[in-house]
Amino acid sequence: MKPVAVFQHTEVGAPGSVVPILEALGCAVQPIRILDGDPVPVTADAFGGLVFMGGYMSAHDPLPWIGQELALIRDADARGIPVAGHCLGSQLVALALGGSVGPHHRPEIGWNPLVACADPAAREWWGDYAGQTLETFQWHGDTFTPPAGAVQLASAPHCAHQAYALNGRHLLVQSHLEMTPALVELSLQRNGAQLVRQHTAGNPAASPPDELLHDLPARTDAMAAILRRLYTRWVKAVR
Repeated sequence: MKPVAVFQHTEVGAPGSVVPILEALGCAVQPIRILDGDPVPVTADAFGGLVFMGGYMSAHDPLPWIGQELALIRDADARGIPVAGHCLGSQLVALALGGSVGPHHRPEIGWNPLVACADPAAREWWGDYAGQTLETFQWHGDTFTPPAGAVQLASAPHCAHQAYALNGRHLLVQSHLEMTPALVELSLQRNGAQLVRQHTAGNPAASPPDELLHDLPARTDAMAAILRRLYTRWVKAVR
């Protein structure tokens, strides 16, 4: 089996639980640290799958690596190689494969509910989580419209387009199910002023700042279990 490439764009956008989940599912992982200047591969042929993490930038920003990643996603799709994206990563996958990305009507920040779809196509990804309301961690101002033919896996009260499967192998997740306690703490350190502004302004999708760090080990462990279930289905297409 070829390695799964995991693309990290920023310090806060670290892979978190993604790498240990993939390794536990039998995948070798090759980190590609865009933040440290690692080049974007020209083709996806050397990999069994691609995973794109989050970042503060827009999918439309004129950064050279964004255009290169969009091209790489299209190349992977053409080769039948599965792609997964988290937050910015999900937006890049959507944009590369025919969807669109733009500002959401309000930022979604902190702990918010995620409603897992319960139809048969979604249940294939969720297993016993299908139909449940789950807690997830959010930090985004943009949202994506999925490409034609995408299967919705989850929605949420403050942002409808939360998780999709595409072509039976690609996974798009708007929220940050991958967060660890350390990453939640780092998010607050780096970007806490934005959360305070949004909460003070009455944004219902912004968590109370004093509750963001409550019970982190249990909350992030629960998200890791949810994410492992999604990746259990995703890795079936890794080759």
